[in-house]
Amino acid sequence: MDINATLIGQTIAMIVFVWFCMKYIWPPLLSAIEERQEKIAEGLAAAEQGELRLEEAKAQAGEIVDHARKQATGILDQAHARANEIVAEGKADGVKERERQLSAAKAEIEQEANRAREELRGQVSAIAIASAEKILRREIDDKQHEDILGKLAQEL
Repeated sequence: MDINATLIGQTIAMIVFVWFCMKYIWPPLLSAIEERQEKIAEGLAAAEQGELRLEEAKAQAGEIVDHARKQATGILDQAHARANEIVAEGKADGVKERERQLSAAKAEIEQEANRAREELRGQVSAIAIASAEKILRREIDDKQHEDILGKLAQEL
């Protein structure tokens, strides 16, 4: 193979072309490639951070839900305890009211029995005086009448 001017011209053109490409074309391409690599790296880092934040948020949400469940359980326990207290208070109030009504009824029964006794005593004494008048066939004066009634009332 012969080295001639065409080969030398092509070599020089190739060298100028490579130099021109390395001087003016290659740096913008390399900078665009590097920028693209940085953006991709930033995107990957952001994605990883997003995943970490998502995991943290999930864990935090789980903790919040657990805390809310515990609070709800506590509130329900308090409500049950208060309901039991209210029921116990109601029972105690009912027992007190029953005892009060029972004692009032007993007092009323006793008063009615005393009234009935007094009325019965009066009727018995009137019957006794009437029968005594018939037996004696005379009227008893008021003083003797009171004495006899008092004695009969004490005996009854």
